[in-house]
Amino acid sequence: MKNVYFNHDGNVDDLVSLLLLLQMPDVNLLGVGVTDADGYVDPSVSASRKIVDLFGTEGRKPLDIAKSNSRAIHQFPDAWRLSSFSFDDFPMLNEHGAPKTPVAAKPGHLDMIDKIKASEEKVTLVMTGPLSDLARALEVDPSITENIESLHWMGGALNSKGNVAAPGADDTMEWNAYWDAEAVKRVWDSDLKIVMVGLDSTDQVPLTSELRLRWATQRQHRALDLIGQGYSLVHSFEANSIYYLWDVLTTLASRYPELVESIQVKTDVITEGESEGRTYQTDEGREITFITSVDADAFYDKIDELAISAD
Repeated sequence: MKNVYFNHDGNVDDLVSLLLLLQMPDVNLLGVGVTDADGYVDPSVSASRKIVDLFGTEGRKPLDIAKSNSRAIHQFPDAWRLSSFSFDDFPMLNEHGAPKTPVAAKPGHLDMIDKIKASEEKVTLVMTGPLSDLARALEVDPSITENIESLHWMGGALNSKGNVAAPGADDTMEWNAYWDAEAVKRVWDSDLKIVMVGLDSTDQVPLTSELRLRWATQRQHRALDLIGQGYSLVHSFEANSIYYLWDVLTTLASRYPELVESIQVKTDVITEGESEGRTYQTDEGREITFITSVDADAFYDKIDELAISAD
């Protein structure tokens, strides 16, 4: 049984990741934190609570959802974040009334500390948003690294091609890193084992019209119905822009490493200037595990398998 703490930032891909984590039979989900980044934190916390209510499997320990009070250095575009409100309003998540899963008593970074330190076994930390809560947790109690098996983070890119189009930014960085580059540097300076799932591999798992249809034809399975509805909210209308399953790839790779291939590389992060948030390869950097490729067919099949198991 793998003990997991999941920290996400509330957009569709994050919420689908939570749903799938709840279906992994040998994952003990210790806690969930939500950051006010790619989704607005209040509807994202609310939707997370409802997903746990509806899809939390029998026999699991009770969960609560921690609301982060970390704040952006560079906030995601509002237009991207609005889908968290729509997701939270889906009838499937609201037909049973107000959510029963509670909000944690402490903010995200302190909840993370408590849950990690209370675990009898080392914890796998899965983060699909900015690293701010982890960086703050390390400032408060650096000893938590002793009980963390590994960090699996969706963030960064090593090919110098990012997804940030913002004034003053040179587009060599990925958004989760750009949101708080100092937090990335704080985590990079720790002794944690880091598995980085950057844009280099997530670009291999696009959200296509064929994938939308695949889920639509299986909507008799309630989890796949919710997944299909969720991804109906996200469309990339910018020129040459495609939506990818960034966070779901990170989440599944943390438990099913056979889906991906990786290499060991030394990397660092730039924390200021026009390349703020850029992750890059350097012989003077710290070693991480870098995901290079994914078996896309097996990845999409695993999504279906886990979702159908929720019936």
